[in-house]
Amino acid sequence: MATDARVVIIGNAAGGKSTLARALAARRDLPLVEVDRLLWQAGWQLVPAEVYSRRHVEAIVADRWIIEGLGSQDSIAPRVARATEIVLIDLPLWLHFALAAERQTKWTEQEAPPAGLAELPPMRALFETMWQVDRGWMPGIRDLCRKAEADGTKVSRLQSLDEIDAFARA
Repeated sequence: MATDARVVIIGNAAGGKSTLARALAARRDLPLVEVDRLLWQAGWQLVPAEVYSRRHVEAIVADRWIIEGLGSQDSIAPRVARATEIVLIDLPLWLHFALAAERQTKWTEQEAPPAGLAELPPMRALFETMWQVDRGWMPGIRDLCRKAEADGTKVSRLQSLDEIDAFARA
């Protein structure tokens, strides 16, 4: 088995985290954990906080994984602290909005929604959450990433779709 590898892929919604995570997990032969699957149940209802917390702790104690997503705000720091590598997808908010609208259209036409759910996330709630994450969460996430990098963790900050594509190919 390969050495310990714990990769966090984090950023706002609709930034390409899931797509990048699937590609990296396959290429690096690492188990993939989707935070949305830990957090949501049918009808876009949150699982009870204690259920999410237990699931999250069970995921991050392993020695090898790629975990993508946000989850609850208080779960981010412990996840980042366990990471051996962090990929921060840090796109402008307008681009997240555009990608989310495009994604909703694709799901309506052909694909399944995220997290194994049968229905689409409500668009207004999604956009409100994206706004809150951009304004309230992302500054703290950026700080966590800077501190992790200063402590020796490899951090890649991807700020454009071209950078995400290049990282996925590398």
